[in-house]
Formats: sequence, structure tokens, C-alpha cells
Amino acid sequence: MNTVLAQTPLTNADRCDRCGAQAYARVVLADGELLFCAHHMRKHRNQLEALAVRIDDESERLSQAPGAAAPDER
Repeated sequence: MNTVLAQTPLTNADRCDRCGAQAYARVVLADGELLFCAHHMRKHRNQLEALAVRIDDESERLSQAPGAAAPDER
């Protein structure tokens, strides 16, 4: 039986596994997950896409106006 992890929004508490900055991307692998800031996600995207079961990239939140609600929070 395959287990699918539910997608939950990343929060301010989620940190990049590479540098500790706020995470904006979750890479789900067959045996776990990794979190990345937007910089490290861009840097490693090609390699990660080859390994990932799923990639949840929320980096578009960086271009939202301060205080603007995300589409699912309205």
C-alpha cells in the first residue's frame, strides 16, 4: 500500500534544510520530505525533480503584497 502525505501549507516555522531560512518549497521523496527556501529550490530544482514524488512550491508568496491573504485564506 502506498501512503500519500497530505499537502499542508508551509508556515513561518518551516525552515530550509540547507540554510535555515524560511522554507517555501516541500519536496516529498519516497522515504520522507525535504524543505527548501526559494533560493535553494531554484538552485537544486532539476536534480530534485528527478527524485521527487511531489514538489509543493509556494515561492509565489514572496511576490504578494505585505498583509495580502493567500488565495485559500480569503
